[in-house]
Amino acid sequence: MKTKSNTDPRSHIVQVITKIYLDGMTTTSGGNISLLDEEGNMWITPSAIDKGKLTAEDIVCVKKDGSIEGKHKPSSEYPFHRAIYEARPDIKSVIHAHPPALVTFSILRQIPDTSILPHAQEVCGSIGYADYALPGSNLLGEKIAQSFAATEDMAVIMENHGVVLGGSDLSDAYARFEMLENCCDIILKAKAIGSPNFLSEEKISQLKAQKQLAVNTTASSPSEAVDSKAEVVEFIRRANRQKLISGSFGAISVRTASNNFITTPSGIPFWMIEESDLVEIVNGEVLGNQLPSDVAVLHQETFIENPEINVIISAQSPNLMAFASTARKFDVRTIPESWIFLQDVPCLSFEAAFSGNNTLASTFAEDTPAVLVANHSFTVTGKTILQTFDRLEVAEFSAKSLVAGAHMGDLVPIGDEHIEDLREKFL
Repeated sequence: MKTKSNTDPRSHIVQVITKIYLDGMTTTSGGNISLLDEEGNMWITPSAIDKGKLTAEDIVCVKKDGSIEGKHKPSSEYPFHRAIYEARPDIKSVIHAHPPALVTFSILRQIPDTSILPHAQEVCGSIGYADYALPGSNLLGEKIAQSFAATEDMAVIMENHGVVLGGSDLSDAYARFEMLENCCDIILKAKAIGSPNFLSEEKISQLKAQKQLAVNTTASSPSEAVDSKAEVVEFIRRANRQKLISGSFGAISVRTASNNFITTPSGIPFWMIEESDLVEIVNGEVLGNQLPSDVAVLHQETFIENPEINVIISAQSPNLMAFASTARKFDVRTIPESWIFLQDVPCLSFEAAFSGNNTLASTFAEDTPAVLVANHSFTVTGKTILQTFDRLEVAEFSAKSLVAGAHMGDLVPIGDEHIEDLREKFL
């Protein structure tokens, strides 16, 4: 996985642990992060220091010879970090935390099935399991290291404790962490409203084999793409903060001229994307060396098929994906805002994500601005970035209410006569 890294290990660790904490994926006292530098020194978060207030000066260096530099003690669980690095030389960064969905699997003593999403399986792979041991003990380190050493797994569920993940660098480990938590969240929400469906290896392989856009490294950039870039960056970062887009799947694309468009890149954490990272698609070709997301082909097909659409957002928002992974109807007749913004949201088969069949592109219409694709994505369209983002946000909020209320009873939708009143006044 191609990622963007901060060259200062202390600052990068603070940047990531702060995001994890602010995103509600660990507590003030819970979790720890480390990375190895080129000299084999381990930089790690300190013990018993507020995760919400860490600075670069708080990060501790455990030297290759075992000596410690820093004004604090290293995390009490640094022994298992060291054990992982010794067992797996390919791992250069480790994240341990207590995010709610992953902890749910930990305390149920279950391993999440990442095949609920093709991208989760690609990023996270199979998940290992380590039996319980005393936190901070050498035995815990041995059990975790054994799980990592026995396979090529990059994530291990810690029994009645949490999760630990590895990466080729810290950005890589974080993308995996965020994707796996979202995957677990989707499974739990899907079980709340029905029975989740999982993808076969054959279907996942078929998706991977789909045609991607050609790359042109010599063409120059047209000037019309510049105006929208700041807005794209603003909204992709906001979507990540709002947990509408997370992990390594998701994209915002904006038409620039004709069927040309700019889109968000692959391999760069959404919260780190800058204007210079955005990818331009001109005459069906990718300009430059930065690759777009996997859905760029589908976005191109949608722009070609629907000249009135100027913006497309694809996401795997957890409550929406609960509906996409159970094939349960996402009924937007919940409150007036939801119906006015969305009207109807069909759920297409997984094969609609395959390029070339135009199934997704041809489904969009004036009264169908958004579409679910089973076990793949929620894609929403609009004339402006604000309108399209607003539709995404409204859709996820509506889905969240439906998931939360599922154990209370069935939805009582707005009646047909009231829908007609809304249609007459607002559409």
